[in-house]
Amino acid sequence: MKTLLLSSSGSTIFKFLPSIINKPITQLKLAWITTASKGVDDVSYLERHKQKMIELGWNFTEVDIEGKTVETLRNLLKDKDIIHVEGGNTFYLLKAVKESGFDKVIKERIAGGVVYVGSSAGSYIMCPTIEMSTWKPDAKPRYGLTDLTGLNQVPFLLFVHYDPKYKKLLKQAIKKTKYPVKILTDDQALLVKNGKAELIGEGSEIKLAA
Repeated sequence: MKTLLLSSSGSTIFKFLPSIINKPITQLKLAWITTASKGVDDVSYLERHKQKMIELGWNFTEVDIEGKTVETLRNLLKDKDIIHVEGGNTFYLLKAVKESGFDKVIKERIAGGVVYVGSSAGSYIMCPTIEMSTWKPDAKPRYGLTDLTGLNQVPFLLFVHYDPKYKKLLKQAIKKTKYPVKILTDDQALLVKNGKAELIGEGSEIKLAA
């Protein structure tokens, strides 16, 4: 069974993740992929997340996929039950994903039953493209990435960190994209099991007509 937990904010993982697995999370091995943080200036969220995992007794290994080979990544991830790809700069992350071969490895692991957890950028790369990273007016550095094709593990685009101020630009973007768009606040996530997506968290689904 393919299981993906795609969240807007990494802080919600502590609430959502234990509720979707069938054994205590402290008995599982988690890989925490932090590569996307290398593309942003403020990485304080990483330290908060790390300290929370330590406090909760999670068995995690921090992994930077940049510069790794496919074989190295296979060895690093072969015994992991959960792979959590953290947020940061989506362009930086996707570039590292493609250059390292992480795209191949993570698809293998997801097909093999590992639980994939994404937050923000880590959620975006599972979509057909990361074009939604270009929708907000505050342009992010793209680090030379020109091909925005994602890993296509879900058939829709995600827009995370939703705030009502983005309503107008989102409506315009939805008109122009060929993919369905699902919107998440920082209190929500999507649980995707074998292609079926279920909204979890606080509040109802945000739907904006194009």
